Amino acid sequence: MKIEIQGLNQIYPNGNHALKDINLEFGTGMFGLLGPNGAGKSSLMRILVTLMKPTSGVVLVEGQDIQKHRKELRSILGYLPQDFRFFTALKTWEFLDYSGSLAGLKNKRERIAEVDRLLDQVGLLEVRDRQANRLSGGMKRRLGIAQALIGNPRIIVVDEPTTGLDPDERIRFRNILSQLSQHDVTIILSTHIVGDISSTCQGMALLNKGELVFSGSPENLVKNAEGHVFKLTLSPYDYERVKEHYNIISTIPVESGWEVQIVSDTAPDFESISLIPNIEHAYVYFMEHKLHTELGE
Repeated sequence: MKIEIQGLNQIYPNGNHALKDINLEFGTGMFGLLGPNGAGKSSLMRILVTLMKPTSGVVLVEGQDIQKHRKELRSILGYLPQDFRFFTALKTWEFLDYSGSLAGLKNKRERIAEVDRLLDQVGLLEVRDRQANRLSGGMKRRLGIAQALIGNPRIIVVDEPTTGLDPDERIRFRNILSQLSQHDVTIILSTHIVGDISSTCQGMALLNKGELVFSGSPENLVKNAEGHVFKLTLSPYDYERVKEHYNIISTIPVESGWEVQIVSDTAPDFESISLIPNIEHAYVYFMEHKLHTELGE
């Protein structure tokens, strides 16, 4: 399933330029869209699912303009919005059953079987008769992904799916998406949580203030930070000096003061150990340091 985004712009009536000439291309598997709050991710997600028309530009799915073929796109689309809501009077299985009927599953017996299969997949089968509004926060998000999956969509769009979840729920959610990405589907995962973009993403993009600032594999993003992440053990006095001149990633108290990790173009003027970067290091280096350096800030 090939998706092409060409020259996409979104300007709101208040003048906010939410998306600025976005060009992207990706296919089957999981694609991660990463950026801080306000970067334009949700605007892009709403355009991709045809809930909003762009100011200019086009999105093509298998060569077809989604704005001209909205009905066809929606028939193959599963969507979990950031502000997912459901009918509170319905039981968990009833809500998913209703979602299935909207997705085109007409046969009642087959639909109920699919409802139970999905509830089991997301770990909600034991609470199928509980009212949806009485589920925990993590369970509600799992019900959200179940409704996005019903009808076997070929494109799945999830917007900030792990916000507010505890670490165990976040891992469970990522595992569900990872398993799905092994099949012939395209999953678009939008998040501001760096840990959500894992090695399961075949490709990823960074948005910042509406602009595309990186696109490629997570591995290539990490390569940007190689040789630029350092660990230092500092006295309280030296810690204050380092804080003024470097981007500090983490701070851990130790007996002699502080153990910190920093990003820097060159080795710092303090005794340090070079670290192998991970994706969180790379994100900080790219967004908080590399971009500012290129912009002369």
